Amino acid sequence: MPIRITGMNSGLDTESIISELVKAQKTKTDNIRKKQTSLQWKQDAWKELNSKVYKLFQNTLGSMRFSTDYAKKVTDVSNNSAVKVLTGSDAMNITQKLQVSHMAESGYLTGGKLDKSITKESKLKDALGIQEGSRISVTVGDKTTDITIDENMTVNGFVQKLQEAGVEANFDAKNGRFHIAAKTSGEEADFTITGANAAGTDALSKLGILSYDENAMKEYEKYANMSAADKEALITKETERRLKEYISQKDSLVKTKEEQQKAVDSSKEGFTKEYGEDIDTAVAGKANLKTDIDNLKQKIKDAGDSASEDDKTELAKLEGKMAAIEKYEGEKEQLSATEQSIASVDKYLKNDGGNVVASDTLKNEVTAQVEAKIQEANDIVSGSRPAATAEKKTIGKSAEITLNGVTYTSETNTFEVNGLTITVLAETKDDITLTTRQDTDGIYNKIKNFFKEYNSLINEMDKLYNAESAKGYDPLTDEEKDSMSDTEVEKWEAKIKDSILRRDSNLSTLSSAMKTIMMQGAMVNGKQMYLADFGIETGGWFTSTENEKNAYHINGDEDDASVSMKENQLKAAIEADPESVITFFSELSNNLYRELDSQSRSIDGIRSFGSFYDDKKMKDDYDNYKTKIKKAEEQLTAMEDRWYKKFSAMETALAKMQSNQSAVSALLGG
Repeated sequence: MPIRITGMNSGLDTESIISELVKAQKTKTDNIRKKQTSLQWKQDAWKELNSKVYKLFQNTLGSMRFSTDYAKKVTDVSNNSAVKVLTGSDAMNITQKLQVSHMAESGYLTGGKLDKSITKESKLKDALGIQEGSRISVTVGDKTTDITIDENMTVNGFVQKLQEAGVEANFDAKNGRFHIAAKTSGEEADFTITGANAAGTDALSKLGILSYDENAMKEYEKYANMSAADKEALITKETERRLKEYISQKDSLVKTKEEQQKAVDSSKEGFTKEYGEDIDTAVAGKANLKTDIDNLKQKIKDAGDSASEDDKTELAKLEGKMAAIEKYEGEKEQLSATEQSIASVDKYLKNDGGNVVASDTLKNEVTAQVEAKIQEANDIVSGSRPAATAEKKTIGKSAEITLNGVTYTSETNTFEVNGLTITVLAETKDDITLTTRQDTDGIYNKIKNFFKEYNSLINEMDKLYNAESAKGYDPLTDEEKDSMSDTEVEKWEAKIKDSILRRDSNLSTLSSAMKTIMMQGAMVNGKQMYLADFGIETGGWFTSTENEKNAYHINGDEDDASVSMKENQLKAAIEADPESVITFFSELSNNLYRELDSQSRSIDGIRSFGSFYDDKKMKDDYDNYKTKIKKAEEQLTAMEDRWYKKFSAMETALAKMQSNQSAVSALLGG
């Protein structure tokens, strides 16, 4: 806003005069702004109310309109500390006997204590003397994974291999022990760790995880007792498995090589284009380039602030050239490593009439490994074995229950039987009684909670519609707020906001529709029934508090003091005929749902889908007020500018007149 200095010659309070002259236009602008503020408050009030109505519509009625949502069943358990039961809708309403034989357990191995100097970064070869080529088999379920220890494998690397094999594993460096566990409970998820050759058994011993538990011995015996035919079948199966892995590995390596070759070629082409020479020649002269860079750096350093820009530019060029060479060398190294990896895989593959098959190298290697595994198993089963070093191995077990004389097992402590989800918490000696029945309390509470939400909403709607008039109250301008205290401003605005939806047509339509649906009741088995038939009624017109005359009360509801002494007809109806009660309330809810759905449909230019008020029209009206305010403010500014120009002209004229008067007085000797 421009700074104006006025009234210097006339002595008039020009600011106040102009303020009065444009007062009518300013009032017009303020009135438009007040209407916009009122509309904003009305939008806010509707948004808050709309969210509550939509919640009733989508969430509460969305479920209550389906009879299946009421048909809940519960199972009473005679020993809640031993068993927890979830009841499905298809469970039978019967009494059953249950025994818990044993709980599910997870396989767990606690390793023997190792030297305190061992860390996760320690190499197995150096720290524990484990031979390169030691092979260890990890079996989880019907899958066996062999781990081959190389000269660079660390403790942490071994843990990672165990995890990849399908078990949980960790090395507790503080206590110097390996901890290995099955990923889930149960017999099928249990694991065994065995030596796949003599060196592998020695490795397990040194790692502190050599165990001859029941399952481990079964694994050894399986190989020790293997027939010649089974041995050949195993060799064939393992050869095929590894063949697939090598083919997949080579395919991946070939793709990697192609990408790396593209990068090398691109770097080579780019270098020639940038520096005008072959990059391989530049690589050969790398030492000379480094000398040139060092000499130029020293020259610039010696020159200090007087170093030439040409030298600096040349240094940047040489350093860029060196960076390009080093990047190229790195790419070449990666390409070479990939080519070596392909060569190492190729020895296991051969081309047979266009088909890739296992080479003799792969067949011989697999055969040797299987024979070594069988030999080691024979030695261990025969008793020629080192002492176990694992601290303890817990065998994974499945949970077992007996229900009505029939035994069931589960890998977890949860069973699903005939509509019941049974979770066992403890083993038992005595029978546990399970009694499944209709959840009548659940039906009652569902209906009660619906009326609690409905009553809260309908009472709020009545309060908003019947609010006291705020006639004579308009939103305050900034000037008006400045003349009042904060408390006065807060009370003033609260008065307007509390009445903002008074006699609102959308609110009246919505509220009336909801009340009508509730009064109409619903059809049950060909008979028209009403809420009153279930002891659910609105309060007396003269006894109900203001704006709560349309709220419903469930006779006998212990939480409602006004009707708690009456007979609870709803509970009695649920106990006697739950299906009829469910049918009535699902149909009533469906009727109310359909009505609210109709009320909240999109109307082009008026309201959005899901809105129970004219949100689109309100937004358009709000934006129109923005345009009107902007126009009114422009008119106000233009009017002020015109008056300031007129008063400025007057001040200029007075200044000239005073100047002329002074000149005349000077001539006359005044």
